[in-house]
Amino acid sequence: MNDIQTITHVEEEERTRTGLSKDALKRAFSDNLFYVQARFKDVATAHDLYMAAAYTVRDRMLQRWVRTAKTYKKFNARTVCYLSAEYLLGPHLGNNLINLGIMDNARDAAAELGLDMETILDQEEEPGLGNGGLGRLAACFMDSLSTLQIPAIGYGIRYEFGIFDQEIQDGWQLEIPDLWLRNGNPWEIPRTKTRYPVKFGGRVEHYTDEGGAECIRWHPEFEINGVAYDTPILGFGVDNANLLRLWHAEASQSFDFHSFNHGDYYGAVNAKVAAENITKVLYPNDEPEVGKELRLKQQYFFVSCSLQDMIRLYLKNHTISSGLEHFNDKFAAQLNDTHPAIAIAELMRLLIDEHGLEWDAAWRTTQNTFAYTNHTLLPEALETWSIELFSRLLPRHLEIIFKINHRFLDEVRVRYPWDKDKIARMSIIGEDDGRCVRMAHLATVGCFAVNGVAEMHTELVKGTILNDFYELWPEKFHNVTNGVTPRRFVQLSNPGLDIILRELAGDRWATDLNNLRILEPLASDSGLQTRWREMKRLAKERLAKRILERTNIVVNPESLFDVQVKRIHEYKRQHLNMLHILTLYNIIKQSQNIDFQPRTFIFGGKAAPGYYMAKLIIKLINSVGEVINRDPQVNEHLRVVFYPDLNVKNAEPIYPAADLSEQISTAGKEASGTGNMKFSMNGALTIGTLDGANVEIRDEVGHENFFLFGLKEKEVVETMKNGYRPWEIYQNNLQLRDTISLINSGVFSHGDTELFKPLTDNLINHDPFLVLADYQSYIDCQSDVSDAYTDSPYWQRMSILNVSRMGKFSSDRSIRNYCDQIWKVNPVTVDATMD
Repeated sequence: MNDIQTITHVEEEERTRTGLSKDALKRAFSDNLFYVQARFKDVATAHDLYMAAAYTVRDRMLQRWVRTAKTYKKFNARTVCYLSAEYLLGPHLGNNLINLGIMDNARDAAAELGLDMETILDQEEEPGLGNGGLGRLAACFMDSLSTLQIPAIGYGIRYEFGIFDQEIQDGWQLEIPDLWLRNGNPWEIPRTKTRYPVKFGGRVEHYTDEGGAECIRWHPEFEINGVAYDTPILGFGVDNANLLRLWHAEASQSFDFHSFNHGDYYGAVNAKVAAENITKVLYPNDEPEVGKELRLKQQYFFVSCSLQDMIRLYLKNHTISSGLEHFNDKFAAQLNDTHPAIAIAELMRLLIDEHGLEWDAAWRTTQNTFAYTNHTLLPEALETWSIELFSRLLPRHLEIIFKINHRFLDEVRVRYPWDKDKIARMSIIGEDDGRCVRMAHLATVGCFAVNGVAEMHTELVKGTILNDFYELWPEKFHNVTNGVTPRRFVQLSNPGLDIILRELAGDRWATDLNNLRILEPLASDSGLQTRWREMKRLAKERLAKRILERTNIVVNPESLFDVQVKRIHEYKRQHLNMLHILTLYNIIKQSQNIDFQPRTFIFGGKAAPGYYMAKLIIKLINSVGEVINRDPQVNEHLRVVFYPDLNVKNAEPIYPAADLSEQISTAGKEASGTGNMKFSMNGALTIGTLDGANVEIRDEVGHENFFLFGLKEKEVVETMKNGYRPWEIYQNNLQLRDTISLINSGVFSHGDTELFKPLTDNLINHDPFLVLADYQSYIDCQSDVSDAYTDSPYWQRMSILNVSRMGKFSSDRSIRNYCDQIWKVNPVTVDATMD
């Protein structure tokens, strides 16, 4: 065993004392397994083994969690409250073993008990409490907040059904309910006494009390309760364990005896059903009006519970309500996109209506409490709610928003007295196509800070969607480039790479990725390159085995693994990737004895249930794969795989195995991206546009180690402004024309020439995301990729340099930036060994 992996005698004694030694883990596991079996059955199933392992690890975390709470309370620490409608946490067990520093001990303990740790880890249901990058970012930030010892609470929703499980039937996506709670969740602790009332609907009464003071009373139509479910989030290599508190909706009265006794059995439980629907499923389809209403209910529900909880915690140390004027001294609340933006109106309501603050004091406290992260440049993703819906569901909040807007527009008029267009643009209330509440505007007005999530994205936010606000308040705007946690996405996902990095950069490399710069002078070392190539080969073999199990497709680990796994959306341009594949297909079919670099194209991702074009792209990928993978003339050179049900768990073996990372969105459309960071951290090279965080990744890893193609953001804007004509590109590029004609020929649709017409017609006649404009540049760049891959030492050197220069993209760095620039929060060290 290498010296760096050797545990000293003193360290081993400490592990034994704290229950982290191999023998202690074995004893605790055996005890927990006894109770799990006694509770369920005589013979332990694989799931029983997982539950026993989870309880063993959870017990060791709870010690740290309790000590953390006591320490934070003792120091009355300023606390970050992260409000997010999504948390894509991934499986807990493996991550907690990494953060406790006992993965090796756990594996050894399992082996001595005749068990396989990988089989145990594979039993865990993933909590699908997020849709994509937004939820994964929130999870990474919670990990980093604990690791950096920053007092924090994450607030969100405990969805009974998370994002749907994806099955592929006849090439089409089929959505299946995500039953992540069916076997219980050993990581959460129900707090049945921590519950808060949440009101909806009704009317607002304005009256004057006996003393002549103006009073307001909200008479709601109905009221439900929010109940807390807590999960400890442990930091890496520290004793801090922060709190993730998710809210579950319950009826105030779950059973109506009067209705039941009169034979109305459905009516007897109607309140229970209506209440629980609010936290039933992640992101209901909001195309119909009832879907919009449910989504707004979800957002207000979790925000109201969270703010009531924060006020309760604050008042524990402040005996009079007037102390709430200093609420912002205790809490910095970060709004993760516009989903929690209703928090601004809700905190105003709570401070004024429930705790008696005057408007000016309440507004000052509110503005100094919240900060807002913008995550999108797509206008359709900037949330708005109709005035009709708002007045029906949250009448008091609409009054508050109207008053906020009235006062805000008076301020705007002072600065820009003659600019009616600017005043209309900046109003929180939109007047176009029906009156609505613009949540991004509410967030910007009601927060002390606004940040983008990549340097390019922040500049575009300041220059486009929030330009008027930036001109008014330039000091409000910041950039905090996103990051990802290397604990889950390298140490846990890629143990082969972790071993190399620990040997070269030390055991704690994952807490400061800048230490990996030590690899730079070794990038051309033949010994390291040999180990690097072997590490990648083993990862590709593991993924190839998974692909065979999941799809029944055989892939060649010696081929170049070309990977695009992310949400399926036209702006992410999976169809541009498909045009490249079909261009290669045509070349192979028309040539003989071609010398061709074999490639395996791996796709994965989910389409929104109501997004037909995205679903059609999934169908095209699978249909093309079906033909190519069975064509002996082609399948020695190309294989196409759609890896189903992409989530954190299923993506973990993909990142280490990728040779090429496809980050090919239209320039100016992606806010940041985090998949690009995960792939680069694992040694994949990137082919991409200058979009989102790609710009900064390219600057960090070196322009020569990044495959760049496509129009730049300003060129995209200019192209659209001048009247983009994709038809002319189609007509003038024979290779492109042949490729699109191949799609329309029926070769990939069993003779149905109409199946993919909506997709190809859209490209030829509209092409809103400039796929055809970037086609030739992409094809040429892919040729450069093939040439580079054939030179193995050159490719390995680029791969090593990518890993060594990814320090900027750790979520630890992101959190440090938030702490320094926005939250002004300091770390608090927890020592779990102290009484």
